[in-house]
Amino acid sequence: MDITHDLTMWALFARATLIVKIVMILLVLASVWCWAIVVDKYIQYRRAKAEAEQFDRAFWSGEPLDLLYQQIGPNPDGASQRVFAAGMGEWRRSHRTDGALIPGALSRIERAMDVVIGKESERLQKGLPVLATVGSVAPFVGLFGTVWGIMNAFVEIAAQQNTNLAVVAPGIAEALFATGLGLVAAIPAVIFYNKFNTDADRITASHEVFADEFSTILSRQLDA
Repeated sequence: MDITHDLTMWALFARATLIVKIVMILLVLASVWCWAIVVDKYIQYRRAKAEAEQFDRAFWSGEPLDLLYQQIGPNPDGASQRVFAAGMGEWRRSHRTDGALIPGALSRIERAMDVVIGKESERLQKGLPVLATVGSVAPFVGLFGTVWGIMNAFVEIAAQQNTNLAVVAPGIAEALFATGLGLVAAIPAVIFYNKFNTDADRITASHEVFADEFSTILSRQLDA
């Protein structure tokens, strides 16, 4: 088949000018990068939710907190466990040798858990700015490729002095293909950015709620 009349995706790419080819390659790479982030975040968030539910059941099972801390250790794998371990570790360090508490123990415990929650929030948000950037920039990059392609298409039309649709269509299709790739990269990026950003906020909020509940429990023990 003559490549000038072949309107398949590969033919449109092969017929494009160098600038448009570079734009198309960048958009394809951006799309692949976004999907890699989507898969990674889906696995990460699913694991974080499952871990949080499992730890929540263990925490509210009535098991002594000291025993639970001994089971998970000072450096556990789960995010909720790390928040608990940070607070429990500071609780233990706040006791003097005679068993009395060092003044300001509760505020130090809360700060220790807040530090861990902040780190976990950063870990959850990692990669999301890439989705946001691709979602906002990719359509304009594709549009740039389209404008450049149409400009060259009109130059070719003027050189051939032929406005027949069979001559015009391939050049226009090649130019619009860049915009199509830009939308293919941008639309999933925007959708999954909004979803994962909401999920990250919910997970972080659950950690903050747990930290408040844990602080309340320790506060009761201090008052007692």
